Amino acid sequence: MSEELDLFAASDFDAQESPLAANDRNSNSDDGDAGCERFIDCDFERLFERLAQSAFRSRFYLNAADRTIIASRGIDTIRRHAHEIVARRLAPAVIPNDGKQTPMRHGTSPVFIAQHATGCCCRGCLEKWHGIRRGKMLTTAEQDYVVEVIMEWIRRNM
Repeated sequence: MSEELDLFAASDFDAQESPLAANDRNSNSDDGDAGCERFIDCDFERLFERLAQSAFRSRFYLNAADRTIIASRGIDTIRRHAHEIVARRLAPAVIPNDGKQTPMRHGTSPVFIAQHATGCCCRGCLEKWHGIRRGKMLTTAEQDYVVEVIMEWIRRNM
C-alpha cells in the first residue's frame, strides 16, 4: 500500500481553527447548506492575518502583467472569471487533478494567483484554510464566498 504524501507543511497553517470550520462542526445539519449564511459575515481581517503568517501564502503578489490584465479587462470581468473558475475547477465533489488544477504563473489570470494566496486553489486548501469539506459539491453560497475571498485579495493587492 502506498502512503499518501501530505503536501501541506504544518508550519503553513495556524493552529487555531478557522471560524468556518467551527461553524461546520457546530452545525446540526449534514446537508452542507445549513449555515451557509455564515460566509456573508466572514471575518476577512482574521483570515488575511492568518494567510499573512504563512510563508507560502504570503509570497504571492500581483505583478505588472497581472495588473495590466485587471486594468484592461476590468474588475467586473475578473469577478466573472473568478466565478467561472470556481464553478469549473473547485465546485465539483470529485476533482481528478485536485491540488494541481490551478496554475501559478503570472500573466495568465490574476484569479489564479489570488487563489494560491488565499488558500482557494484546491479542495485540500479550501478545507484546511476555510473549513469547507472536500468530497461534496460546493453550494452556491460557498462558491460566492470563495469568489469574495479572491476578489478581496485582489482589491487589497492592487
